[in-house]
Amino acid sequence: MFPCAAAGRSIVSTYVFVHNGDKTLTTGKKEQEPANAGQAAASDKSTWNKVLDADQIRRSVIRIAHEILEKNRGAQKLAVVGIRTRGEFLAKRIVDQINEIEKVSIPMGVVDITLYRDDIAHSAEQPLVRGTDLPFNVDRHIIILVDDVLYTGRTIRAALDAIIDFGRPLSVQLAVLCDRGHRELPIRADYVGKSLPTSRDEEVEVCLSESDAEDSVYLHERKPRKKQK
Repeated sequence: MFPCAAAGRSIVSTYVFVHNGDKTLTTGKKEQEPANAGQAAASDKSTWNKVLDADQIRRSVIRIAHEILEKNRGAQKLAVVGIRTRGEFLAKRIVDQINEIEKVSIPMGVVDITLYRDDIAHSAEQPLVRGTDLPFNVDRHIIILVDDVLYTGRTIRAALDAIIDFGRPLSVQLAVLCDRGHRELPIRADYVGKSLPTSRDEEVEVCLSESDAEDSVYLHERKPRKKQK
């Protein structure tokens, strides 16, 4: 999945180390994203199929929040963890809904799976690590792991590895905005906003207002990769 168009912005690489509940945050070098990142993809949106609009995304988030509370009989022991980047934004929306419904304040964290990816050894590019932040005792919580799209399952596997490095949760449940199928690992979502039948030649593009100009989900044909000479 490729990100929607967004304005140029600075990124700070962060590294978080937690030991026995004590968190240390280290900030790395500031890097500048190009201002035209994603603009080429954005120009083709007129030919894309919009499968979710802003209102449908909003209602999906509300429904997922209610389903989480129903399955877990309330918000006690819940903690929500988003996978950077759009999973983090969706996690914040789910937390806000749960807090509004239950009149509580449940903890939230984020995981960066960059160093846990199983393809990192095959990547020629230097990975950009944006940091993991779990400001609560993982051992004492039911973790609701949140991502935007569930595809092969490899991103979720990496996120689980990252969480386990911080402790042993009571359980981990998975919430996704879209499930597009084509699993390569035995992973399934407990909460799904929308199931999207797709082919491997198609791309699911999630746009969220926190990073993009809109709330929407598009489905479009994957552009063929250029052959290297």
